[in-house]
Amino acid sequence: MKVKFIEVTNQNLNWGKFLLGRFDSEWEYESSVAPGTKLLAGRGWTPEHLLILDVQTGEGAVFSPGGSVTHDLNKHKIWVCPMYEPFLEWLYRQDLSDLDKLPAFLDLKDAPFEWSGYRRPGPKP
Repeated sequence: MKVKFIEVTNQNLNWGKFLLGRFDSEWEYESSVAPGTKLLAGRGWTPEHLLILDVQTGEGAVFSPGGSVTHDLNKHKIWVCPMYEPFLEWLYRQDLSDLDKLPAFLDLKDAPFEWSGYRRPGPKP
């Protein structure tokens, strides 16, 4: 997996620490239960999908950047730091073809300050 760490602040009020992961050699892994089936592709993942982990909370999900950030966060119900949503909003607008071209630090000056992280309620059953 190709990984990239990005730290994000909002004028040093909140501090988000994120790990982005893009599958590489893992694409070749074949299922042990369904031989001949590529495990990742067989689940619908594509090379555009990214694992985005909140290093502070230890939670994350696999996202397909470019959609609705709010919908994606509600769908996964992960516990996130205050900078996760503003970071995803920024990330979804970037060229993600080469993670190395993304900055290691980002100041999202207009992101709102929050006292603590939260878990999205997610969709109702």
